[in-house]
Amino acid sequence: MTANRPRFRSPKPVIAMIHVGALPGTPAHRHDLRALEAGAVREAKILRAAGVHGVMLENMHDTPYLRGRVGPEIVAAMAILARAVKEAVGLPCGVQILAGANQEALAVAHAAGLDFIRVEGFAFAHVADEGFLQSSAAELLRYRRVLGAERVQIWADIKKKHSAHALTADVGLGATAEAVEFLRGDAVIVTGRVTGEPPRPEDIAEVKQHTRLPVYVGSGLTERNLKEFEAADGFIVGSFFKKKGHWANPLDPRRVARFMAAHREWG
Repeated sequence: MTANRPRFRSPKPVIAMIHVGALPGTPAHRHDLRALEAGAVREAKILRAAGVHGVMLENMHDTPYLRGRVGPEIVAAMAILARAVKEAVGLPCGVQILAGANQEALAVAHAAGLDFIRVEGFAFAHVADEGFLQSSAAELLRYRRVLGAERVQIWADIKKKHSAHALTADVGLGATAEAVEFLRGDAVIVTGRVTGEPPRPEDIAEVKQHTRLPVYVGSGLTERNLKEFEAADGFIVGSFFKKKGHWANPLDPRRVARFMAAHREWG
């Protein structure tokens, strides 16, 4: 576990997802990099003005995702976008590169001066729609050491959404969180079964009983259910901040404002 946690302005920070446009070489790619950068920076500034405490970039429009790797064109593009967002808003910033391209995400974070990465398959294997994803902890932490990127934290999804976990059906959420801590991860992320679906509040309670790491709710948060997750250490919000609550839609500043008002009232 690294020593320094990102310096959020809240003890229970809200980290907003920025789903950057489809990147070069992917089936849905339409816009040049300057347009993608302008869009990501614009969203980041709206989110900062609304009071979020951090942001995280993700290549969610790059469907269908490659399994456990991406090409240099994706790494280069994400590094440019991430650096632009970080410089524009100055908030703690992270990155995730789908699907399970964890070393590539680490390289982006190191090059762009980011604070953390969100990773899949850190502890234990699972089957996603991309196929079989193996545990990545050993290679990833060695790569972090090679880069000299120990300041970049690793936040690990456990029992990740959009995946089958029959292989580890006898390993509960708590035991999986214990494994992340044992494998030197820096935070744990708990989600529902799919994007936009929350975990159960008792899932958060179980994980908190089994790890000393910060525990983040990683999907399905709304202004109405936020209070149900008071045991969590922070909140990652994507879908709710978009028009009609769908991740692929444009950002809706009114929904962001409502959520942050609920967070301030509760906090």
